[in-house]
Amino acid sequence: MKAIIIGAGIGGLAAAASLRQVGVDAEVYERAGELRPAGSALSLSINARTALRTLGIELDVERRGSVYHRLDFRTARGRRIRRVPFGHIGERLGAQNVAIHRADLQQALLEHLDATAVRLGATATGFQVDADGVRVDFAAGGVARGDVLIGADGFHSVIRRQLVGPEEAREPGYVCWLATVPFRHPTVTDGYCAHYWGRGQRFGLVDIGGGRIYWWGTRNVPDARGWAGGKDEILRAYAGWAPEVRAAIAATPAAAIISVPAQDRPFLEQWGTGPVTLLGDAAHPMLPSLAQGAAQAVEDAVVLAHHLGDAADADRALRGYEAERRERARLMVDGSFALSRVEQLDRPVASLLRNLYMRFVPRSVLDGRNEAAMTFDARPPAVHDHGH
Repeated sequence: MKAIIIGAGIGGLAAAASLRQVGVDAEVYERAGELRPAGSALSLSINARTALRTLGIELDVERRGSVYHRLDFRTARGRRIRRVPFGHIGERLGAQNVAIHRADLQQALLEHLDATAVRLGATATGFQVDADGVRVDFAAGGVARGDVLIGADGFHSVIRRQLVGPEEAREPGYVCWLATVPFRHPTVTDGYCAHYWGRGQRFGLVDIGGGRIYWWGTRNVPDARGWAGGKDEILRAYAGWAPEVRAAIAATPAAAIISVPAQDRPFLEQWGTGPVTLLGDAAHPMLPSLAQGAAQAVEDAVVLAHHLGDAADADRALRGYEAERRERARLMVDGSFALSRVEQLDRPVASLLRNLYMRFVPRSVLDGRNEAAMTFDARPPAVHDHGH
């Protein structure tokens, strides 16, 4: 069987690596001309790592990133509200959470693929299904043919648009700033991971190894898509915040700060038809509040491989993959959206109550939620030996 994958992000590369393990030939087509270290960092959580292991894929992410065993919630000025540990959950499940630069995770996944598996500079424009499978057309005039097509082309997926038509994004009304930068500070020790909560704005500060940190900020604004401020405006937004927060912004070159509106989409019930399906952000984009976007794309990839390996009927296998993934993905999309609303509260009493809840909610409640999110429910795979 041959699969055409559109998009060489985390989901697309994870799908190619996973499919290879079950004997499916996968070709990845990416619109970018090179897989350069664009984008920021992410959390590869326990569930993504244990999912890949069901196919015999072990990524050396601990060497490339930084393990974090806990998350500190802090006030804007840096006082700790609550420490939420994960290490004991990781020990029980057999892996730990890793904060890693997107480019480093891409590299780890590429090492599980043949050099020819990824075709760059290929912008898909649409697909056609016929008696021989599916054909994808590209802007430069070429075509690709396969038995199945997997749209892993992100939030603005061309494959999704052809499947379901034009859609409006759901925008909760805040802007996100993201950056990775070499950074040293006495507060930011190895494995540091903290979320600072203000009123209508937040800040995250995460060690990603190699003397680098990943930071992100959010702020409620009337027009998040049209925000056009710069580094000085971001610094002003965090006036009076914890010293390490302001130092991280100050240490970041203006050109290294990415600004994006917070957005997701209402949950899509049907991800595909015939030999076509969607994966990752193309299927179920989610806000970053649960830090599960990359992990859910990886879970998609693994479950897809479980269904397609040795499948007699590819179309049926794709519907089986979608059915198995739908409820879990929906929980993550809805949970991220709901948590985001609480995190972005800007009224004094509401934000105070939020902080008090986080301080006093029983540890067993937090552990239960975290373990549910970080547990991959494995099925027995059909794995072929390809030398990895």
